[in-house]
Amino acid sequence: MYEILICDDESGIRSIIKKYAEFEGFSVTEAKDGLEAVTICRQKNFDLVIMDIMMPELDGFSACREIRKKSNVPIIMLSARGEEYDKINGFEVGIDDYVVKPFSPKELMLRVNAVIRRFKGTDESKNEIVSFEGLTIDFTARLVYLDGVRIDMSPKEYDLLFYMVRNRNIALSREKLISDVWGYDFFGDDRTLDTHIKLLRKTLGDYSKFIVTLRGVGYRFEA
Repeated sequence: MYEILICDDESGIRSIIKKYAEFEGFSVTEAKDGLEAVTICRQKNFDLVIMDIMMPELDGFSACREIRKKSNVPIIMLSARGEEYDKINGFEVGIDDYVVKPFSPKELMLRVNAVIRRFKGTDESKNEIVSFEGLTIDFTARLVYLDGVRIDMSPKEYDLLFYMVRNRNIALSREKLISDVWGYDFFGDDRTLDTHIKLLRKTLGDYSKFIVTLRGVGYRFEA
């Protein structure tokens, strides 16, 4: 049974998400603010976290940053605002998906299941380590090193990089990247892919040169 943490300062929202999540077979823990969520995550491991942005004590962005210091647990962020800045800020702190309020509980559960499936099923390679100059990728341990130094990445950055490296030197269309990395049940748009590519390039620094933009097509990991 998968365990999820629902963090929202509105008890009504926590209640309805919990109802649908338990119907789907999840075990649910609740937190009323970001500070409580961080404390709970330090004491217990979860398979997924649903996190609101605007909360007392500690906002969702700050809570995500604290959680990311210790865990790569998938995080879905909830927000009453749908501005691009909030989405980009969320992805930069390591969230995996973004849902704007008001939302459909059924759609949220589809996203929850999709994110967990992707996170649990990404490590398909066994005992495989590849290197490209100073960039080293350990598929088995799900680790990435730059010039021998381990770097922390969001779960979606790992998914995207690992997929592109496994399919290196192949032109990958935007549609294929979205369907294979995010899944056919993805509800976002092309801008989500572009945002993650931008964040991934920033994380890789000098080795972002391996990610080549194919105008009008998509991207290629060229090495």
